[in-house]
Amino acid sequence: MVNSREKGCRGEREWARFCRDRGFDGARRGQQYCGANGDADVVGIPNMHCEVKRVERLNIHDAMIQAFDDRDKYDLAVVAHRKNHTPWLVTLDAGQFLEIWAMLTDEQRKVVI
Repeated sequence: MVNSREKGCRGEREWARFCRDRGFDGARRGQQYCGANGDADVVGIPNMHCEVKRVERLNIHDAMIQAFDDRDKYDLAVVAHRKNHTPWLVTLDAGQFLEIWAMLTDEQRKVVI
């Protein structure tokens, strides 16, 4: 059986690899394993504070509070999460999502959909 800390570290590595595979070459695990507090679980994505949760049961509200509390003032707070045998999901504040969506052109929106 894998303990929760090992699973969390594995999830952070998985998410960082997922991001690198999509062009975010600088994505890597943060420094929390060195004892620093408040660092994102995965760093290297500009202006994003990313908490990673690799669990079967997630209290998404608590995870979002953690992301908001730990982020720099102008960073987007996100929680990347997945269960076993499921794809990665990203949760962010609805207001922030709509602001991002509004910045896209109609052609860019068609690519997303």
